[in-house]
Amino acid sequence: MRGRLRQFGLIALGAVLGVLISLNFSAVADRNAGPLPIEDLRAFTEVFGRIKNDYVEQVDDKKLISEAINGMLSGLDPHSAFLDAEAFKELQVGTQGEFGGLGIEVGMEDGFVKVVAPIEDTPAWRAGLKTGDLIIKLDDANVKGMTLNDAVKRMRGKPNTQITITFVRKGDSKPRVVTLTRAVIQIQSVKSKTLEPGYAYFRVTQFQEHTGETLAKAIDKAFKDSQGQMKGLILDLRNDPGGLLNSAVAVSAAFLPADTLVVYTEGRTEDAKMKLYARPEYYLRGSKGDYLKSLPKEVKTLPMVVLVNNGSASASEIVAGALQDHKRAIVMGTQTFGKGSVQTILPLGNGTAIKLTTARYFTPNGRSIQAKGITPDIVVEEATITEGEAAAKMREADLERHLSNPAGETEIKQENKQPVSAAPKPEDKQPAGQAEPAPPDIVSKGDYQLNQALNLLKGLQIIGRR
Repeated sequence: MRGRLRQFGLIALGAVLGVLISLNFSAVADRNAGPLPIEDLRAFTEVFGRIKNDYVEQVDDKKLISEAINGMLSGLDPHSAFLDAEAFKELQVGTQGEFGGLGIEVGMEDGFVKVVAPIEDTPAWRAGLKTGDLIIKLDDANVKGMTLNDAVKRMRGKPNTQITITFVRKGDSKPRVVTLTRAVIQIQSVKSKTLEPGYAYFRVTQFQEHTGETLAKAIDKAFKDSQGQMKGLILDLRNDPGGLLNSAVAVSAAFLPADTLVVYTEGRTEDAKMKLYARPEYYLRGSKGDYLKSLPKEVKTLPMVVLVNNGSASASEIVAGALQDHKRAIVMGTQTFGKGSVQTILPLGNGTAIKLTTARYFTPNGRSIQAKGITPDIVVEEATITEGEAAAKMREADLERHLSNPAGETEIKQENKQPVSAAPKPEDKQPAGQAEPAPPDIVSKGDYQLNQALNLLKGLQIIGRR
C-alpha cells in the first residue's frame, strides 16, 4: 500500500509540477524566489494522494487541482482568485458594460460574501443593498464554506429568474431577506445633468471600456448647452467600485493638463512598475482617435468638486487622488474604500485565468491608497444616517488578509458631523415576484453632499469675481 501510494505521489507530483509550469512558477522561482519548495510540494502530493484514495467519494483530478489553485490564490488577499472558464468569460463580458446577474461588486470576508458596492440601476441597488452588508445565504444555501466564485455563480443566472438573499447589516438585530429578479445588467457608466445654469454634474458609476469616450461626449454636450456660461463642474464617484485602469486615466486626463502624471504602480516585477500620464497612449485602446483632444479647454481650469464616499474604490480613488494631488479639484465627502492594489488577469491557455495582485497604486505625490483610501479635503457626511448604516461603513482595511500600506496603516477616524437617527426595524422578506421600486432620478433634491458641493462652487464663483 505504501509503495503504491508513494508511486502515485510521484505521478501526482508530476501533475502538480505541470500546473506550476503552466502558471510560470518555474520562471518566477528562478527570477525571484530561488528553487521550488520540493518538501512542501511533496506534502501537497501526499495530501492529494490521500484524498484520491481515502476520501468518502471519488473526486475528479481536475476538480482537486482547480480547488488547490483557488485556495492558493484566495489565501493571499481578498482580491486574488482563480477564474474558471465561465468566470473568465463573464469577467471579459462585464468590462464591456453588459452581463447577467444582480449588480453587486463583492469580496470575501470571514467566509461570507461582503458587499463592496451595489452597482447603480441594478436589482441589488434598487433592493437597497449597501456597502458592508454581509451575505450569509443564497436561496437555501449557506454562503459559509463557499468560494467567492461559487457564490458569484449562484447570484448570476438567466434573466427574469429569482434568488432570495439573506444578509446581515451591522446594527440590526436580525438578518434581512430580499428576493431579487436577475436581469441583464446594462450599466450606463456615465450620467450627466445641468444642475443649474452654468453648473454641470457628471456621475461615473463604473469604469468600463468606453467610459472615457462617453464622458467626453457628456462634457461636450454640457458646454454646448451652457453657451459659454459654464461656471463649475461636479464629478460624482460615490459608490463607484472601480473598473479598468485605462478608463481611470482617461477620466483624469479629461480634467488635467496633458502629460500630467495620473498614477504610478510599484510591484516586484518590472512589468508591475508603471507610470501612467494624461496622454493618449495610456488611455486609448485600439486605433480609435483621441476623444479628449477636442474638449473645451475650460474643462481643465473651471472650479471643480469631486464627490467620494466609502463605496468609492480602486479606479475611483485613482481619479480622486490625481485631481487632489494636482490641486485640480476639491475632494468632498467621506473617506474612500482604500483598494489600492493592482489585479492582473493572467490567462492560462485552457480558457481559465488567474486574477493576481501584482502591485500597489500610488497617487502622483506618492501616497499609497491601499487600506487608507483618499481623505477628502472637506468631510461631508450624508445628511441623516442610521446607526446601522454608520456601523456598516466597510473599507479595504476591514477585509481579512488585506495588503498592508507600505507607509504604515494609521487608523483614520472621522467624526459624524450630522445627526444620527434611530436604527430602522429590520426589513421583512420581500414577496417573490413583487415589482422592485423604480430607481430615483440621477439627482435627488435631498442629496446633502451634492447640495454642499454646488454651494461650494457658487461660493468660489463669488470669490473669483472679487
